[in-house]
Amino acid sequence: MDERVQRALENDRTIDITTIGRQSGEPRRIEIWRYRYDGRTFLSGSPGTRGWYANLLDNPEFTYHLKGSAQADLAAAARPITEEAERREVIAGILDDLDRGSGDLEEWVARSPLAEVEFR
Repeated sequence: MDERVQRALENDRTIDITTIGRQSGEPRRIEIWRYRYDGRTFLSGSPGTRGWYANLLDNPEFTYHLKGSAQADLAAAARPITEEAERREVIAGILDDLDRGSGDLEEWVARSPLAEVEFR
């Protein structure tokens, strides 16, 4: 993988993703933050329902678009994280990275979308 792309994967937080709409079957591109924990890449968000997550549950294949320090369209798949212990560990790491402490941890574990990005 190109060195600029690798650095962007590690450092650029704001990205776009293109999922396939679960009802329409049409591509859906949105801007989202990516999170890093334990050398891995995750997609998440504040607690609540997210269309992008529902789309990934239906079709985990998506395109990960770098658009900051490097531009690239990367094939990826989402691995939803549903097991509570793993969710708790990853979300605690994400909140720590955001300097949010553990005050929101229980709500995030219970209600936030969470998927690991697996690059193809």
